Amino acid sequence: MARPRVVSAKALGGSLRLLYVTDLHGDVAKYERAFNVAVRQGVAAVVNGGDLLPRRGGAAGQETFLREFIEGHLGEYDGTGIEYVACLGNDDIRLLDEVFDEVCSRHESATNLAQRKYELGGVELVGMNWVVDYPFRLKDRCRMDNDDYVFQAQFGSGLLSSPDEFIELEDWFAYARTLPTIEEELRALVRPSDMTSAIYVMHMPPSGLGLDSCGSGECVGSASVREFIEREQPRMTLHGHIHESPDVSSSWRAVVGDTTCVQPGQSPDGGPLTYVLIDTGDWSCERRLETE
Repeated sequence: MARPRVVSAKALGGSLRLLYVTDLHGDVAKYERAFNVAVRQGVAAVVNGGDLLPRRGGAAGQETFLREFIEGHLGEYDGTGIEYVACLGNDDIRLLDEVFDEVCSRHESATNLAQRKYELGGVELVGMNWVVDYPFRLKDRCRMDNDDYVFQAQFGSGLLSSPDEFIELEDWFAYARTLPTIEEELRALVRPSDMTSAIYVMHMPPSGLGLDSCGSGECVGSASVREFIEREQPRMTLHGHIHESPDVSSSWRAVVGDTTCVQPGQSPDGGPLTYVLIDTGDWSCERRLETE
């Protein structure tokens, strides 16, 4: 049976329905639920905010998941009229960025949004998948937040992915200081032509809005992301990274001036799919859980 095609944004008077999801970490059942919801709801696009791949299995396991499951899954979207716009995240090994580009290039539906801009029905999406440094060892996408950033205590030496094996950093703090900060990465991003209709997809949540609360109660969001939102005022920002945050803080949505900030969180592996439906007609959003 032919899958239904999505009604165009033009036919809806410029309004888009989007499904935002993040932090699936290779959970096949959640990917399949997201597809079923997207078709059922007639969305124009699924936007995936990062951490697409399984945590286990190392680089080889993640590459296999990309080349086999993600390749086939994106093929399901081809011909439906539903676009798939995504960034890899901090747990997705950076060595696989080119593989993700390659996989996306073979599908009419797929776009790698990381550090890029993509126009969809009059709405411009801008992606950024750098995160503020954390205690965990994989540092592929980690940055200092700003020049005054104070590092957390670490769980071991830093690791960077490489074609042969992980590179162990003797002094991660010194190496990190040679990299652009989150503040600098935000300044370097391609800009939308109109902030008032732009959506930024930033895996890292902002600080101080209840979207960055860990199970321990610690808040680990980015001050630079918060300052960027306050200064630039895009229409909407989409975040993830701290899966449990909405359950800890009871907040998945915040408003900063004219900007709506969304952090749906994600249930543990094997749990329901957590996602947000967005309507750009009135910029409303609704957080939902899906078990089928």
